Amino acid sequence: MTLTSKLVVSLDSTLTSALDLAQGSVPLRLREVLALADGTGAGRADKIFSDRRTLAASGTESLDLAGGLTDAFGNVITFARIKALLIVAATGNTNNVVVGGAASNGFATPFGDATDKLVLRPGGLCLLTTGPADATAYAVTAATGDLLQVANSGSGTGVTYDIVLIGASA
Repeated sequence: MTLTSKLVVSLDSTLTSALDLAQGSVPLRLREVLALADGTGAGRADKIFSDRRTLAASGTESLDLAGGLTDAFGNVITFARIKALLIVAATGNTNNVVVGGAASNGFATPFGDATDKLVLRPGGLCLLTTGPADATAYAVTAATGDLLQVANSGSGTGVTYDIVLIGASA
């Protein structure tokens, strides 16, 4: 199997203001592309996981990045490095989706430590990538640093989120 990935982030924004005799505007156009060829070095990835998941009210799950996930063909995935992480909280959620904060064996490299968490409000998203020249990326350490914790921030209702992980096996 081979994997090629192209992640495109595009931002178009215009700030306008009415002036005395005219209207001023400042456009902002930003476009970034991360292209990853098949493989395990810099600018390369050979593993991908994607899923739409639902957590019960006050629920928590730990995604095992080193052997606990399967790809679209049912093959077990063992990430050694994460090159891109995308999480999108469903707009229909009432509660927030909380990412990070695993008490033990946490995938801490993008979060710092077990107390660091990212809160995604309903409809929010988070995209975390490494640069194309970065061969190290976010390291996954089997059995000691491989659990990505995702939680529902409250009771009463479940939350749904989409997740995509792109990385390398070495």
